[in-house]
Amino acid sequence: MNSESALVLFSGGQDSTTCLAWALARFSQIETVGFDYGQRHAAELVARQRILSRLRSDFSHWQTALGADHVLPMDVLPAIGGSALFAASDDKGFDALPNGLPASFVPGRNVLFLVAAAALGWRRGIWNLVGGMCETDFSGYPDCREVSIAAIGQAINLGMNARFIIHTPLMHIDKQQTWSLAESLGGRLFVDLIIEETVTCYEGNREARHKWGYGCGECPACQLRATGYERYVGQ
Repeated sequence: MNSESALVLFSGGQDSTTCLAWALARFSQIETVGFDYGQRHAAELVARQRILSRLRSDFSHWQTALGADHVLPMDVLPAIGGSALFAASDDKGFDALPNGLPASFVPGRNVLFLVAAAALGWRRGIWNLVGGMCETDFSGYPDCREVSIAAIGQAINLGMNARFIIHTPLMHIDKQQTWSLAESLGGRLFVDLIIEETVTCYEGNREARHKWGYGCGECPACQLRATGYERYVGQ
């Protein structure tokens, strides 16, 4: 285990929860940061607290490493608009935009999240940032690509005169492999936690229960999660 600390960008979804376990297995002290950016529903923010509580109560080997949690407001994003993910959006569909990007794309979201996380890390002396960005199953989001993350990291280090390392453990794996990674990190108990507690659905649906967890079952995020789970259990 690395004796250094890490700050995990933790949304309450499947990917960031898996990345949190990845960080807990590698760093001696972990802090988490979430973002309230005017998303359609509060399900993600509520899920974060459920997951952190379960990690502390059910995974004793991670208790001592799991430290402070932070939530930062990002109300500039809905003020700018332009995404079907915002609560105030009139567009509830997820068809592609005229420029080919999905309607769920939030312009600048990962750029702002990483800059804000780095600023928080700078203040707290944490130089490892961990995020769930992935270019294998990235839904067409350009700010999830490895080249984008590398460029953002370079700008952050230049602008803050720092040496942050941005870790993206899911960058080159698909959803099936993400489920498998979760099992390798925390066993079936951790997979069950992801199924029961994490929120991936764009609608924040907590009523419809599927084998892979809760969700509307129709949005792109649910479909990606469901397909990955089916391949995971069938491997």
